[in-house]
Amino acid sequence: MFSNRLIFLNAVAKATKKVAIIAIAVAISVAAQAQTKGDKAVGGNALMGVGNGYTNIGIGAKFLYNITDPIRLGGEFDFFLKKHYSSWWDFSVYGHYLFSVADGINVFPAVGLGIVGTQVDILGFSSYSGNWLAVSLGGGADYALSDNLFLTGELRFKIFEHSNRANIAVGIAYKF
Repeated sequence: MFSNRLIFLNAVAKATKKVAIIAIAVAISVAAQAQTKGDKAVGGNALMGVGNGYTNIGIGAKFLYNITDPIRLGGEFDFFLKKHYSSWWDFSVYGHYLFSVADGINVFPAVGLGIVGTQVDILGFSSYSGNWLAVSLGGGADYALSDNLFLTGELRFKIFEHSNRANIAVGIAYKF
């Protein structure tokens, strides 16, 4: 009985190795096709920003550029609509490292630097504005709809003086 278990476990181990080798080969081939050095894309986002007692919705525009197959740089400008007398904006540059997890699906960690600004206007009587250097940490995913069009989703944490904000972004981008 003990020898039957050893034979079974040995067979499972061999099968697992074969499946792992095949999965790695498929992942490498998909990753090689998914992103190409020099790819560029433009797109837009719908956003929700949360932090410092404010939850705002916003819109954004972005430009993406693959400097190598898995490394992508992005520049983005986001504007959050006024709520409770306060509006926010943010301009950031990001770095993404793309991992292809399935055909047409990439996930990525993101790190970036930017400037966050706010404008507070209370019934026209009092006004305040400020700008801060921000560090961004987060991650996201891309889903290819076609060879040139893909959906994006990201969660980013903005860390800056006196406050922190979390931004959730969903959008679409066109690769050219």
